[in-house]
Amino acid sequence: MARLKVTQVKSKIGAKRNQQESLRSLGLKRIRDVVVKEDRPEIRGMIFAVNHLVKVEEVD
Repeated sequence: MARLKVTQVKSKIGAKRNQQESLRSLGLKRIRDVVVKEDRPEIRGMIFAVNHLVKVEEVD
């Protein structure tokens, strides 16, 4: 199964509450935090909610 490398590139300060919670659910706490997650619809939905705050790369 494919994996996604998610990096937080912008601050969550000023973001909506649901966007802040999506970042927390992804495991991102501060700028330049990196997590690797399975490519699943639930994860894609959280990334879509905060796509302006994160950078996503596919990892094999």
